[in-house]
Amino acid sequence: MAADGDFLARYRAVSNKLKNGRQLCSPSHTLPLLYCNLLLLDRPDSGQLAKELKQQDWLQYAAFCNLAMARCEQTLFNAPGEALALTDAARLFLSSEKENRALQAPGFDEHLQAALNCYSFAIKEMNRPGEAIVHYQRAAELQTQTPTEALLSMGDMATCKILTRDFDGALSVFTDMQLLCQEKGLQVAGTSTPVGAFLDIVAKCEISRVLLLMLLEPPPQKLLPEHAQTLERYAWESFDPHSQETVLPDNVFLLLQSVVMACQEKDTESLKSLQTELWPFLTAEQNHLLHLVVQERITPSGQGI
Repeated sequence: MAADGDFLARYRAVSNKLKNGRQLCSPSHTLPLLYCNLLLLDRPDSGQLAKELKQQDWLQYAAFCNLAMARCEQTLFNAPGEALALTDAARLFLSSEKENRALQAPGFDEHLQAALNCYSFAIKEMNRPGEAIVHYQRAAELQTQTPTEALLSMGDMATCKILTRDFDGALSVFTDMQLLCQEKGLQVAGTSTPVGAFLDIVAKCEISRVLLLMLLEPPPQKLLPEHAQTLERYAWESFDPHSQETVLPDNVFLLLQSVVMACQEKDTESLKSLQTELWPFLTAEQNHLLHLVVQERITPSGQGI
């Protein structure tokens, strides 16, 4: 009871500090929030709290605290500190998973998945995306029972492939992600269009795949059937607004269709104009791909092939 009282007293003390407007980061869980702000407001006590949680066998909560610490280190642009906190969190998650299995407690391997993600993010933060690819791929394989988690790992794997300029590999991953969404996700009755989070992922993959195809420009004889089918949807002569199923908003679809046409016609000026119009609708990664497409049209390098 005394320990609980001390913990609550420390929590109230930190909460009062936060009310004064000195909160610097906001993780989603209560204990990580406490640890994160203890780290920034009272650094020596923060380390002690993590040790106490670990000693009391609250391994997953201690891991959450390390995740909060990693977020704070990220705010301070301290990549080595962030990687260290992530690996500490991964070890704690893994220990918690081993403990659950030893007790034969029911679960969904969530701690194992969290450990894999922490290790992968740590490698990525140390600017080694090539090494992170293997870990993200392994994580996706272990997350087959939880499709949304597997899709997140696959998305991170595709990002790493883009960073290492393996554009063909990234295209393959995005294609697999779309197929997984269609296979595992709920669909609108009478169509193959997924709903909810799966729809958002399919839309993101669709845009990235089209941009990668414009960057790679594979010759017709090497164009896979699924990629040819994607490009056909953006061919002006085959577009029927009444029968065409698209997962994208109409304005984004038309702009992306114009990008495909501009690339096929090698119209660089139109492509530059479309880049400006599409910019607010794309993610940072997709804008990077579109920038590479434009640069490849201005000064062809062949590096994307």
